[in-house]
Amino acid sequence: MIDRQGTLQRRVRLLVWATIAYNVIEAAVALVEGARVSSTALIGFGLDSVVEVSAAAAVAWQFAAEDPERREKAALRFVAFSFFALAAYVSVESLRALLGLSEARESPIGIGLAVASLTVMPVLAWAQIRTGRELGSNSVVANAKQTLLCSYLSAALLVGLVLNAAFGWSWADPVAALVIAGFAVREGLEAWRGDPCCG
Repeated sequence: MIDRQGTLQRRVRLLVWATIAYNVIEAAVALVEGARVSSTALIGFGLDSVVEVSAAAAVAWQFAAEDPERREKAALRFVAFSFFALAAYVSVESLRALLGLSEARESPIGIGLAVASLTVMPVLAWAQIRTGRELGSNSVVANAKQTLLCSYLSAALLVGLVLNAAFGWSWADPVAALVIAGFAVREGLEAWRGDPCCG
C-alpha cells in the first residue's frame, strides 16, 4: 500500500509537470495571438492556461511536502481564487467587446490552437482524475477538472473563432469568452467547497 501511494504521488508530479509544460506553450500562443487579433476569447483562453499553470504549481507544492494532506486545503483555495480571478477578467473584457469597444479579427492560429488543446487536454485530465481519485486527493482532482475545463473552453473557443472567421460574426468571440467565464465560476465554487473528488 505504501509503495502504491509512492507510485501515485510520483505519477501526480509527472502529470502536473506535463500539464505545466503544455499550458505554458498554450498560454504564450493564445495571449500573443489574442492581442494581435483583439480576441477576448483567445486572451481569456490564454489566461486560463496561466491559471492552470498556477494551479498545477500549487499541486506540485502540495506533493513536495512529506505530508501532502496538510497542504490540501491551501492548494484548493488557490485553485478556487484562480478560477474566480479568471472569470472576473474575462467577463469584463467580454462585456466591453459586446458593447463595441473592441472587435475580434479572424485567427487561423487560434483555431489551430483550439484543435490541439481539444486533443491533448482530455487525455491529461483523464489521467489526473484517475490518479487523484485513487490517491483520494481533492486538490489533484480539482486540478484535473481545471485541465478538463480547458477542453470545454477549447470547444467554446473553436466555435467562436470559426463563426467569426466563416461569417464575420465578431460577437461570437466575446460570447465564447463568457462561456469560458461561466465554466470558471462553476469550477471555482467546486474547488472552494472541496467537492471535486472522492465520494
